[in-house]
Amino acid sequence: MEPMTLAYCFFGVLLGTVVGVLPGIGALAAISLLLPITYHIEPTAAIIMLAGVYYGAQYGGSTAAILLNLPGTPSSAVTCLDGYPMAQKGRAGLALFITTIASLVGAMTGLVLLVLFSPAIAEIGLKFGPAEFFSMMVLGLVAASSMSIGSAAKGLAMVVLGLLLGMVGTDVNSGVSRFDFGIIELTDGINLVALAMGLFGVAEVVRCINSPDMERKPEPVTMRSMVPSRAEFRESVAPMLRGSALGSALGALPGVGPSIAAFMSYAIEKRVARDARKFGKGAIAGVSAPESANNAAAQTAFVPSLSLGIPGDAVMAVMLGALIIHGIQPGPLLISEQPALFWGLVVSFAIGNIMLVILNLPTIGIWVALLRIPFAWMYPAILVFVALGVYSVNSNEFDIYMVAVLGVMGYALMVLKFEPAPLLLGYILGPMLEENLRRTMLLSRGDPMVFIERPISASLLAVTALMLVWTIWSTVRKSIAEKRKLDLAEAAA
Repeated sequence: MEPMTLAYCFFGVLLGTVVGVLPGIGALAAISLLLPITYHIEPTAAIIMLAGVYYGAQYGGSTAAILLNLPGTPSSAVTCLDGYPMAQKGRAGLALFITTIASLVGAMTGLVLLVLFSPAIAEIGLKFGPAEFFSMMVLGLVAASSMSIGSAAKGLAMVVLGLLLGMVGTDVNSGVSRFDFGIIELTDGINLVALAMGLFGVAEVVRCINSPDMERKPEPVTMRSMVPSRAEFRESVAPMLRGSALGSALGALPGVGPSIAAFMSYAIEKRVARDARKFGKGAIAGVSAPESANNAAAQTAFVPSLSLGIPGDAVMAVMLGALIIHGIQPGPLLISEQPALFWGLVVSFAIGNIMLVILNLPTIGIWVALLRIPFAWMYPAILVFVALGVYSVNSNEFDIYMVAVLGVMGYALMVLKFEPAPLLLGYILGPMLEENLRRTMLLSRGDPMVFIERPISASLLAVTALMLVWTIWSTVRKSIAEKRKLDLAEAAA
């Protein structure tokens, strides 16, 4: 509660919101740039500031996703699926309000679980070996195929394409370059930011160039239009709670992170929904569930990072580096040896998330006003921001060309009615899936039964099998119902 510490917390969440809104920049670039400043700051204040940037970016990322179909962060890519259609229907204010509340609920749920179950969650995380991680990734990929608004077959095809794109680059085990076609820039793989910006942002710009909606001007947003009705609020509560619980659980596992939590939360909501046809057309559950999941995961991601010393993603790795620079060793003894740092950080999450709500709610009208700018002015600016954001990650102009190519591919997929979200998740999970598969097979000396012999792995694979059977059955039942409807129509004619 010291004034300087609160000031660093506020600066962190404010900067996180800004870099989340600006497409392509992301928390990793901002935290990396701030790292030298932390040398001159007290350790607790430094890690509170960096953490504020991390979870603040989750809030900001949804703003660009809803208004412009540009995911500010990879975890907000799934918010594009229903958030952007809501904005197109003139409900941008409601979508932004719901995401802000969902983000707060998810973050607070993750925070409570972090306080209550941190040692237990860390212990469960230690039980996850490569076999369990592989099984969980398979479950995630099967769930991803159900995110497609069209057929499950198209969703599965996009997952496989994502897996193939994830194989581009240097093989982790052998160090051999794969599928780089002699292009040296591809030895590090396809840039995730370039892929997300191309598939969602540039493809949308191309689609809108000749769209009749280009001259549409949204109505000014009033406070009343932002507040959901009773029915809309009831519709969002259960998905928020489910997303928060799932995000908290997945975020606590090493190497999972907010992106996977958001994608899996969306897939589950689509499965449990009474009318799955609403998804992709502006469903409130399609916004509230993934937003609560990624914010809950952003909080509990600190469990494996601080208590086990295992970073969940690249951002966490940079933050652990900041701690080590200050002579603090992350691991099982951190809570007992550095209680002021650990509990100071936990309390800062609560304060920081309240700051974010206070920052975000009054500015919703300002963000929605962006949609009143003529599209002919807005889209060149968007392309400039995308190019700057992608270039800032690696300072490599090749990534800009890659965005252009992926944008054309994304537009082609859009025309053919393929959803880009399953592709993105396939790309994220693909390298981790392969790495854990090969590690498991090495440890078991090539015995595939290890996946069934380990209880957690077997349970996850059983859930995957049930999901596949249910998907096939629902697809067959749907086709039979459609055929019956056609036969009745022909008989009536």
